[in-house]
Amino acid sequence: MYKRSSRSICILSLLMGLICSPHAAAQDLASETQEKERISNASEEASPSDHTPFEGDAASLSLTDISQKEDKQTQNADLQADDPNLSETSSIYNDASGKEASVAESTEIPPEDSKSPVQTETSAQPEAPLQIAETKLTPEEEAELMAALEADAATSETQSSQNSNPIVSAIQSMNPDMAVIADFALAWFSEEKNLQTGAHDPKSIGFNLQQLEMSLAASVDHVFSFSANLVFGQAGVELEEAVVTTLGLPAGLQVRAGQFLSRIGRINNTHPHTWDFVDQVFAIGKFYGAEGNRGLGVEISWLTPLPWYLEVVGSAQMPTSNASNRSFLGNDGSVEGAQDFLYTLSAKQFFSLSDHLGLFWGLSYQTAPNSTGRDTRTHIYATDIYIKYSPAAYPEMYLAFQAEAFFRQRQVPRDNLFDAVGYAQFIWKIDRHWATGIRGEYGSGVENDMIDPEWTDDRGRASVQVTWYPSHFSRLRAQASIDVPSWRDDPIYALFLALEITAGTHPAHSY
Repeated sequence: MYKRSSRSICILSLLMGLICSPHAAAQDLASETQEKERISNASEEASPSDHTPFEGDAASLSLTDISQKEDKQTQNADLQADDPNLSETSSIYNDASGKEASVAESTEIPPEDSKSPVQTETSAQPEAPLQIAETKLTPEEEAELMAALEADAATSETQSSQNSNPIVSAIQSMNPDMAVIADFALAWFSEEKNLQTGAHDPKSIGFNLQQLEMSLAASVDHVFSFSANLVFGQAGVELEEAVVTTLGLPAGLQVRAGQFLSRIGRINNTHPHTWDFVDQVFAIGKFYGAEGNRGLGVEISWLTPLPWYLEVVGSAQMPTSNASNRSFLGNDGSVEGAQDFLYTLSAKQFFSLSDHLGLFWGLSYQTAPNSTGRDTRTHIYATDIYIKYSPAAYPEMYLAFQAEAFFRQRQVPRDNLFDAVGYAQFIWKIDRHWATGIRGEYGSGVENDMIDPEWTDDRGRASVQVTWYPSHFSRLRAQASIDVPSWRDDPIYALFLALEITAGTHPAHSY
């Protein structure tokens, strides 16, 4: 009777754990524990002191195993209280059956001629699990359990629908990556007219705000991404770039549209925070303007399936504005048809020469009408090279060589003008915090140049810099240079101390 009463209490406790709160289940378990202690005490009082060894062992083994079984059931009840969605009823039945079977197997059965009432009772114990297995949930309990499962399923479907909701996705896409980059410089020049050609160059003695750039980037959806760069200066705000880029086009194709810097050469389509020197190379300023070559248009690039990296890029852009297209129409012309667009064609190749040495080589061509006469055009040919060595033993160190050359042919009435510009630089990134570099520049001049009437002969400039990087988000750079325009009597000396700070998330820079 004690065994059946104990089993009934355990089963009732488990059922209450399925439908009741954890607090109610804890109260039932406490009552069950008190009942177990009462049964154990009653069993000890009812057992005779002069029992036979077999009778005593059988009774003691039966009570011990029942206690172990009840402890196991208590653990299952705890699990059910933590997660009402779990159904442990069948496993409890199997456990109870297996435990009773182990009791019968571990009990030593005497010979048939010495059977006793204890033996008969013990042999009849395996029938008890059949009575436990007949216990089932009431219809009300089953209905409550099914309702809880359906509620969980409905909640999961609601969350899934919210994640796939286009309105929710659109709201999330309106939270782009944003960064603010500030560039300041303290400058000194030996000449007041210093021939700096970049819009973000230090141009006057004293403190200079080179730029305050705001960078925005986000994935619009699975088809497009968007990026923009706004530049704040003392003269106002300008839109440097605003580009929509396609994602996932087949056959290695990609399209960009908007206002962007053209991919002529290597340094033109970069921003000041990626430069290795404080000021822009004068090659860009002479051929394109203070802002570099940019304009509204569309660009198509194709990553070819060749054994080495080869990307072919073609673009069509507006050739207007002296700040970015002084070799073309500039401020003096307008577009009347497709023949008046600025067309750029480039091939970008990369070769891995070893595990530590890489070579990047580019070839580019541009053509567009210029403003010197009817049907006169400008053609620019360019090549660039970048070699980088990164020893495996020093992962924070690298040596990099970069050079570009531009050749320009301008058709003018009854003549052709030819000139060239270029630069070469060597950068040694010593470790994580320090770098240094040298740079040399050259530009030729021509007579009767309507764009640069003063630049009639050669010009050269040499610069050296040392940079300290406290972290990836800041740098302090000291630079000295000597500029030698041959049409002037004296060279121009310059000293810069520049500070750059980046706050926020900024896209990774290209190789």
